[in-house]
Amino acid sequence: MKNKKLYLICCTALLLIIAATGCVAPPKDTSAVVTYTFNPDGGTPTNTTSASYVTEVTPYINSHDSSVCQTATLGFTTFVSPTPPPSDKSCLIKTTTQTFMYNGTAFTFDLKNPPMYINYTVIPTNITVNKAATSQYLSKEDVTYQFSTYDPQSYFEITVRNKTSGEIYLQDGFGPQYTTYLDRTLKVLNTDDMLIELKGNKITATVSFWVKPQGNFDDPDNMTFDACTYWEGTPRSNTAVALVTATTTPSWTPGSVIQE
Repeated sequence: MKNKKLYLICCTALLLIIAATGCVAPPKDTSAVVTYTFNPDGGTPTNTTSASYVTEVTPYINSHDSSVCQTATLGFTTFVSPTPPPSDKSCLIKTTTQTFMYNGTAFTFDLKNPPMYINYTVIPTNITVNKAATSQYLSKEDVTYQFSTYDPQSYFEITVRNKTSGEIYLQDGFGPQYTTYLDRTLKVLNTDDMLIELKGNKITATVSFWVKPQGNFDDPDNMTFDACTYWEGTPRSNTAVALVTATTTPSWTPGSVIQE
């Protein structure tokens, strides 16, 4: 009887073990799952697992991706101006200072390789003008206004013409029929044997003439000039051109005022 009870106990235990064995879950996949946490500072993402199934490398940089920060060169780009060729250099061939009183002077030059630059500075005669007018105040009395201006008879004229035919290539200067600029540069682009005339009245003028040695002289490399320069920013034209280089603000000295 005892052996029968022991047998039942053993069978029951065996059945419990088999039942327990049948409820065991199948083994899980051992593949690692990598999870990244966003870093608001823009640094490298933080890996939350210790598994190492990948190789960490630097991300591919796309030059067209606006999100990629690239170092830019700060400041301004400096462009080096090309050195002008020696053949463009102009040299001083004549300078003169003269006070004109209805008189003039002239000289000739065979301009084979234009342009010729003519720079002048003038000191005109100034006058004090007294002008009568009626006052704008309640009294309406007659008053005299006084102001200074250039003498209308003060002028300076440069004429560049063909030496033989007299054809005028340039005629310009200071005065009522020209301009009131005290400092100007004229540019002559014609090729010819030139007659250059300087005339004026009640004015003092300093005039300088500049041409390229190359093409205008037989042996320019062995010639000595007082000054040479490169004239830049000059306009392109097939005729004589006047280049304004100063404003037209009058200036007077006490000794140059003529009282009417």
